[in-house]
Amino acid sequence: MEAPNSNLDLLITSWLEEDIGRGDLTSAAITKRKASAQWEAKEDGVFCGADIIEKVFKKLDSEFILNFSLKDGEKFKAGQKLLEIKGSAKALVMAERTTLNIAMRLSGIATTTAHLIYQLKGTKTKLVDTRKTTPGLRLLEKYAFRCGGGTNHRLGLDDAAMLKENHLACSNGIKAAIKAIRLESPWPSKIIVEAETEEQAKEGIIYGADGILLDEFEPNLLKKLVPELRQLPININGVSKLNNSILEASGVNPLDLKEYGLTGVDLISTSAPMTKSSWIDMSMRIY
Repeated sequence: MEAPNSNLDLLITSWLEEDIGRGDLTSAAITKRKASAQWEAKEDGVFCGADIIEKVFKKLDSEFILNFSLKDGEKFKAGQKLLEIKGSAKALVMAERTTLNIAMRLSGIATTTAHLIYQLKGTKTKLVDTRKTTPGLRLLEKYAFRCGGGTNHRLGLDDAAMLKENHLACSNGIKAAIKAIRLESPWPSKIIVEAETEEQAKEGIIYGADGILLDEFEPNLLKKLVPELRQLPININGVSKLNNSILEASGVNPLDLKEYGLTGVDLISTSAPMTKSSWIDMSMRIY
Protein backbone atom coordinates (compact mmCIF):
# COMPACT_ATOMS: atom_id res chain seq x y z
CA MET A 1 0.00 0.00 0.00
CA GLU A 2 1.50 3.34 -1.07
CA ALA A 3 0.68 6.81 0.17
CA PRO A 4 -0.85 9.15 -2.44
CA ASN A 5 1.64 11.42 -4.21
CA SER A 6 -0.79 13.97 -5.65
CA ASN A 7 0.33 17.45 -4.50
CA LEU A 8 2.30 15.85 -1.65
CA ASP A 9 5.45 17.85 -2.36
CA LEU A 10 3.49 21.11 -2.22
CA LEU A 11 1.85 20.03 1.04
CA ILE A 12 5.18 19.16 2.64
CA THR A 13 6.67 22.49 1.58
CA SER A 14 3.74 24.35 3.14
CA TRP A 15 3.98 22.30 6.38
CA LEU A 16 7.68 23.09 6.79
CA GLU A 17 7.24 26.76 5.93
CA GLU A 18 4.47 26.98 8.52
CA ASP A 19 6.71 25.63 11.28
CA ILE A 20 10.18 26.86 10.32
CA GLY A 21 9.15 30.25 8.99
CA ARG A 22 12.23 32.46 8.47
CA GLY A 23 14.43 29.93 10.24
CA ASP A 24 14.71 27.72 13.32
CA LEU A 25 16.16 30.08 15.93
CA THR A 26 16.82 27.31 18.45
CA SER A 27 19.05 25.40 16.02
CA ALA A 28 21.86 27.88 16.75
CA ALA A 29 22.44 25.90 19.96
CA ILE A 30 23.19 22.67 18.06
CA THR A 31 26.87 21.78 17.75
CA LYS A 32 26.62 18.25 16.31
CA ARG A 33 26.77 17.92 12.54
CA LYS A 34 25.20 14.44 12.40
CA ALA A 35 22.95 12.66 14.85
CA SER A 36 20.77 9.58 15.28
CA ALA A 37 17.25 9.42 16.68
CA GLN A 38 14.48 6.93 17.23
CA TRP A 39 10.71 7.14 17.44
CA GLU A 40 8.79 5.31 20.15
CA ALA A 41 5.07 4.65 20.51
CA LYS A 42 3.50 5.79 23.76
CA GLU A 43 0.30 3.79 23.21
CA ASP A 44 -1.04 0.94 21.08
CA GLY A 45 -2.14 1.68 17.55
CA VAL A 46 -2.04 1.07 13.81
CA PHE A 47 0.82 2.79 12.00
CA CYS A 48 0.37 5.12 9.03
CA GLY A 49 2.61 7.61 7.25
CA ALA A 50 5.99 6.02 6.52
CA ASP A 51 6.39 7.35 2.96
CA ILE A 52 5.20 10.80 3.99
CA ILE A 53 7.54 10.98 6.99
CA GLU A 54 10.49 9.99 4.82
CA LYS A 55 9.66 12.64 2.23
CA VAL A 56 9.50 15.35 4.92
CA PHE A 57 12.90 14.43 6.36
CA LYS A 58 14.51 14.20 2.94
CA LYS A 59 13.03 17.56 1.96
CA LEU A 60 15.38 19.04 4.56
CA ASP A 61 18.32 16.68 4.00
CA SER A 62 18.39 14.24 1.09
CA GLU A 63 21.04 12.14 2.89
CA PHE A 64 18.79 11.10 5.77
CA ILE A 65 18.67 7.33 6.36
CA LEU A 66 15.37 6.04 7.78
CA ASN A 67 14.75 2.47 8.97
CA PHE A 68 11.15 1.72 9.87
CA SER A 69 10.34 -1.18 12.20
CA LEU A 70 6.94 -1.73 10.58
CA LYS A 71 4.86 -0.91 7.52
CA ASP A 72 1.77 1.22 7.11
CA GLY A 73 -1.29 -0.69 8.30
CA GLU A 74 0.63 -2.78 10.87
CA LYS A 75 -0.21 -2.76 14.56
CA PHE A 76 2.21 -1.66 17.28
CA LYS A 77 2.31 -1.66 21.07
CA ALA A 78 3.07 1.05 23.59
CA GLY A 79 6.84 1.29 24.09
CA GLN A 80 7.62 -0.22 20.69
CA LYS A 81 10.35 1.35 18.56
CA LEU A 82 8.87 2.58 15.29
CA LEU A 83 11.72 4.21 13.43
CA GLU A 84 15.46 4.93 13.48
CA ILE A 85 16.81 8.01 11.67
CA LYS A 86 20.32 9.19 10.90
CA GLY A 87 21.25 12.51 9.35
CA SER A 88 21.78 16.21 9.90
CA ALA A 89 21.30 17.09 13.57
CA LYS A 90 19.75 20.48 12.76
CA ALA A 91 17.39 18.98 10.19
CA LEU A 92 16.36 16.27 12.66
CA VAL A 93 15.03 18.75 15.17
CA MET A 94 13.49 20.97 12.48
CA ALA A 95 11.50 18.06 11.03
CA GLU A 96 10.56 16.54 14.41
CA ARG A 97 7.26 18.30 15.07
CA THR A 98 5.93 18.22 11.51
CA THR A 99 6.66 14.53 11.01
CA LEU A 100 5.31 13.47 14.39
CA ASN A 101 2.15 15.54 13.92
CA ILE A 102 1.23 13.98 10.60
CA ALA A 103 2.13 10.44 11.74
CA MET A 104 0.14 10.76 14.97
CA ARG A 105 -2.87 12.16 13.10
CA LEU A 106 -2.87 9.52 10.35
CA SER A 107 -2.15 6.67 12.78
CA GLY A 108 -5.09 7.86 14.89
CA ILE A 109 -7.40 7.55 11.89
CA ALA A 110 -6.00 4.12 10.98
CA THR A 111 -6.36 2.91 14.57
CA THR A 112 -9.98 4.07 14.96
CA THR A 113 -10.85 2.53 11.58
CA ALA A 114 -9.35 -0.82 12.63
CA HIS A 115 -11.43 -0.79 15.84
CA LEU A 116 -14.61 -0.19 13.83
CA ILE A 117 -13.75 -2.84 11.24
CA TYR A 118 -13.33 -5.37 14.05
CA GLN A 119 -16.95 -4.77 15.08
CA LEU A 120 -18.12 -5.82 11.59
CA LYS A 121 -16.33 -9.16 11.80
CA GLY A 122 -18.69 -11.96 10.78
CA THR A 123 -20.72 -9.76 8.40
CA LYS A 124 -20.28 -9.07 4.68
CA THR A 125 -20.72 -5.33 5.13
CA LYS A 126 -17.86 -2.98 4.21
CA LEU A 127 -16.99 0.16 6.15
CA VAL A 128 -16.55 3.23 3.93
CA ASP A 129 -15.49 6.80 4.64
CA THR A 130 -17.06 10.17 3.75
CA ARG A 131 -15.99 13.59 2.47
CA LYS A 132 -15.78 14.92 6.04
CA THR A 133 -12.03 15.40 5.92
CA THR A 134 -9.56 18.16 6.77
CA PRO A 135 -9.29 20.53 3.77
CA GLY A 136 -6.01 19.84 1.99
CA LEU A 137 -5.52 16.48 3.72
CA ARG A 138 -8.33 14.46 2.13
CA LEU A 139 -6.14 12.03 0.19
CA LEU A 140 -3.89 11.40 3.19
CA GLU A 141 -6.77 10.91 5.63
CA LYS A 142 -8.55 8.57 3.23
CA TYR A 143 -5.27 6.69 2.79
CA ALA A 144 -5.08 6.31 6.59
CA PHE A 145 -8.65 4.96 6.54
CA ARG A 146 -7.51 2.28 4.07
CA CYS A 147 -4.51 1.46 6.27
CA GLY A 148 -6.99 0.70 9.05
CA GLY A 149 -8.85 -1.75 6.81
CA GLY A 150 -11.60 0.52 5.49
CA THR A 151 -12.78 1.12 1.92
CA ASN A 152 -12.81 4.57 0.34
CA HIS A 153 -16.07 6.17 -0.76
CA ARG A 154 -16.10 9.24 -3.05
CA LEU A 155 -12.86 11.22 -3.13
CA GLY A 156 -14.72 14.23 -4.48
CA LEU A 157 -17.82 15.52 -6.23
CA ASP A 158 -16.49 14.31 -9.57
CA ASP A 159 -16.35 10.63 -8.55
CA ALA A 160 -20.09 10.01 -8.45
CA ALA A 161 -23.31 11.99 -8.20
CA MET A 162 -24.96 11.84 -4.80
CA LEU A 163 -28.42 13.37 -4.48
CA LYS A 164 -28.59 14.51 -0.87
CA GLU A 165 -31.44 16.29 0.88
CA ASN A 166 -30.27 19.75 -0.19
CA HIS A 167 -29.99 18.69 -3.83
CA LEU A 168 -33.48 17.22 -3.75
CA ALA A 169 -34.81 20.38 -2.10
CA CYS A 170 -33.54 22.34 -5.12
CA SER A 171 -34.67 19.86 -7.79
CA ASN A 172 -37.88 18.63 -9.39
CA GLY A 173 -37.77 15.33 -7.51
CA ILE A 174 -35.79 12.11 -7.65
CA LYS A 175 -36.97 10.96 -11.10
CA ALA A 176 -36.19 14.28 -12.79
CA ALA A 177 -32.88 14.68 -10.93
CA ILE A 178 -31.63 11.23 -11.97
CA LYS A 179 -32.64 11.91 -15.58
CA ALA A 180 -30.83 15.27 -15.60
CA ILE A 181 -27.62 13.77 -14.20
CA ARG A 182 -27.69 10.92 -16.72
CA LEU A 183 -27.93 13.44 -19.56
CA GLU A 184 -25.01 15.56 -18.30
CA SER A 185 -22.59 12.92 -16.99
CA PRO A 186 -20.16 10.54 -18.75
CA TRP A 187 -21.80 7.13 -19.23
CA PRO A 188 -19.72 5.26 -16.55
CA SER A 189 -20.84 7.71 -13.83
CA LYS A 190 -22.76 6.36 -10.85
CA ILE A 191 -25.73 8.01 -9.15
CA ILE A 192 -26.47 7.61 -5.44
CA VAL A 193 -29.69 8.79 -3.80
CA GLU A 194 -29.72 9.70 -0.11
CA ALA A 195 -33.05 8.49 1.27
CA GLU A 196 -34.55 9.69 4.53
CA THR A 197 -37.79 7.72 4.06
CA GLU A 198 -38.78 4.30 2.74
CA GLU A 199 -40.62 6.00 -0.12
CA GLN A 200 -37.48 7.88 -1.24
CA ALA A 201 -35.43 4.69 -1.11
CA LYS A 202 -37.92 2.81 -3.27
CA GLU A 203 -38.27 5.71 -5.70
CA GLY A 204 -34.50 5.94 -6.08
CA ILE A 205 -34.27 2.28 -7.08
CA ILE A 206 -37.28 2.33 -9.40
CA TYR A 207 -35.81 5.23 -11.37
CA GLY A 208 -32.40 3.63 -11.75
CA ALA A 209 -30.09 4.87 -8.98
CA ASP A 210 -26.90 2.83 -8.69
CA GLY A 211 -26.85 3.20 -4.92
CA ILE A 212 -29.22 4.10 -2.10
CA LEU A 213 -27.85 5.78 1.01
CA LEU A 214 -30.24 4.94 3.85
CA ASP A 215 -29.74 7.80 6.27
CA GLU A 216 -30.51 7.34 9.99
CA PHE A 217 -32.68 4.25 9.54
CA GLU A 218 -32.95 2.05 12.63
CA PRO A 219 -31.55 -1.52 12.33
CA ASN A 220 -34.95 -3.15 12.87
CA LEU A 221 -36.42 -1.17 9.99
CA LEU A 222 -33.46 -1.98 7.73
CA LYS A 223 -33.86 -5.72 8.38
CA LYS A 224 -37.33 -5.46 6.88
CA LEU A 225 -36.55 -2.87 4.21
CA VAL A 226 -33.34 -4.27 2.69
CA PRO A 227 -34.96 -7.46 1.27
CA GLU A 228 -37.83 -5.36 -0.13
CA LEU A 229 -35.44 -2.97 -1.87
CA ARG A 230 -33.45 -5.81 -3.40
CA GLN A 231 -36.61 -7.18 -5.06
CA LEU A 232 -37.76 -3.89 -6.58
CA PRO A 233 -37.47 -3.65 -10.37
CA ILE A 234 -35.81 -0.72 -12.12
CA ASN A 235 -38.08 1.01 -14.61
CA ILE A 236 -36.25 3.11 -17.19
CA ASN A 237 -38.12 4.35 -20.23
CA GLY A 238 -40.77 1.72 -19.65
CA VAL A 239 -38.30 -1.16 -19.47
CA SER A 240 -38.21 -3.11 -16.19
CA LYS A 241 -35.38 -5.26 -14.88
CA LEU A 242 -34.16 -6.44 -11.48
CA ASN A 243 -31.93 -3.95 -9.74
CA ASN A 244 -28.44 -4.42 -8.35
CA SER A 245 -28.33 -1.17 -6.41
CA ILE A 246 -25.77 -0.89 -3.62
CA LEU A 247 -27.44 -0.31 -0.26
CA GLU A 248 -25.56 1.87 2.21
CA ALA A 249 -26.41 2.82 5.78
CA SER A 250 -25.28 6.18 7.17
CA GLY A 251 -25.90 8.23 10.30
CA VAL A 252 -24.96 5.14 12.30
CA ASN A 253 -23.82 5.13 15.91
CA PRO A 254 -20.35 3.49 15.83
CA LEU A 255 -21.34 1.41 18.85
CA ASP A 256 -24.10 -0.24 16.80
CA LEU A 257 -22.01 -1.23 13.77
CA LYS A 258 -22.45 -4.98 14.21
CA GLU A 259 -26.22 -4.64 14.45
CA TYR A 260 -26.27 -2.61 11.22
CA GLY A 261 -23.94 -5.06 9.50
CA LEU A 262 -26.39 -7.86 10.21
CA THR A 263 -29.20 -6.04 8.36
CA GLY A 264 -27.73 -7.03 5.00
CA VAL A 265 -26.62 -3.58 3.79
CA ASP A 266 -23.58 -3.58 1.50
CA LEU A 267 -21.87 -0.56 3.04
CA ILE A 268 -21.83 1.47 6.22
CA SER A 269 -20.43 4.97 5.80
CA THR A 270 -18.92 6.83 8.72
CA SER A 271 -16.91 9.99 9.34
CA ALA A 272 -15.93 8.85 12.86
CA PRO A 273 -12.26 7.97 12.10
CA MET A 274 -11.72 11.48 10.68
CA THR A 275 -13.89 13.51 13.05
CA LYS A 276 -13.68 11.62 16.34
CA SER A 277 -10.32 9.81 16.41
CA SER A 278 -7.58 10.81 18.85
CA TRP A 279 -3.97 11.23 17.81
CA ILE A 280 -1.75 8.28 18.68
CA ASP A 281 1.04 9.61 20.92
CA MET A 282 4.62 9.12 19.71
CA SER A 283 7.96 10.68 20.62
CA MET A 284 11.39 11.20 19.06
CA ARG A 285 14.63 11.06 21.03
CA ILE A 286 18.10 11.86 19.77
CA TYR A 287 20.88 9.70 21.17
